[in-house]
Amino acid sequence: MSEPTSDHQGIDVSIIIVTYNNEKEIEPCLRSIAMQQGDLQCEIILIDNASNDLTRTRMRRSSAALDHVHFVFNTANYGFTRAINQGLACSNGSYLLLLNPDVELSAGSLSKLISKIKVQEHVGIVSPQFLGSDNMIQPSCRRFPRRRDVWYHAIGLPCLFKKSREFNGWKMGDFDHRSEIFVDQPQGAFLLTSRDAFEKIGPLDESFPMFFSDVDWCRRFKQQGYEILFTPITKIVHHQGRSIFQRRLPLIWSSHRSFYHYFRKYDSSLFAWLLTFVTGLLLLEMAIARSLLYFITPKNQ
Repeated sequence: MSEPTSDHQGIDVSIIIVTYNNEKEIEPCLRSIAMQQGDLQCEIILIDNASNDLTRTRMRRSSAALDHVHFVFNTANYGFTRAINQGLACSNGSYLLLLNPDVELSAGSLSKLISKIKVQEHVGIVSPQFLGSDNMIQPSCRRFPRRRDVWYHAIGLPCLFKKSREFNGWKMGDFDHRSEIFVDQPQGAFLLTSRDAFEKIGPLDESFPMFFSDVDWCRRFKQQGYEILFTPITKIVHHQGRSIFQRRLPLIWSSHRSFYHYFRKYDSSLFAWLLTFVTGLLLLEMAIARSLLYFITPKNQ
């Protein structure tokens, strides 16, 4: 771990980025921050989870144009959630942005989103419209998952009823991502919150090493009375999934375990536990099926 490169007093936004073998993504991401921060004092906290490519070299080179940079070089891959919490623990900004390295910011995006929190104190998290690499709108919001959503997906109902609030409600197939609304959970690739809200909610739950820690975090915000705002007032480009595809097989199992753990965390009765247990068996079968498919057609997963 290196010490901060300069005095961090008066920081407006702490931008926390976790990398793992992101040599292709990290430079465009950091360049976009440097080009768009404007009058904001941004602190960039880069946590690398023991990359074995050129990520560390390229993040050092591309961060030269930024004023406040803090490097954390982990000696092992601690997982996304633990690494994010490392960044949160040493952050100093009045606002906190959890940002994936495969995201590029647009001009003025941070100041526009911060203004949303400033004028609406009940907003705990704000997220922009996502565009894919093809510049098309990328669905980025979801409702909190229900156990029956797992069953719907297992039998393919969301594919048959793409715009159904019931059968594809978890992934919000009934929402076109063109209007400003309150949601349950934006994609964790970009989550902006205030220092005041964060201190009430606390860090991410490290029992979710990679997946669902963002879902759980958003749920905790909602439980404390905060709203979560999606707004197309500004846009970002998200080159989705590049780092995940590098470790597809272990992450399949990690995602299914975390899905099960998410339901278990919020079980409130014996009946709920039984429902989660049965759903967990289905998640296990789905993980096995996805793993077999990975071996049969690895390039298409």
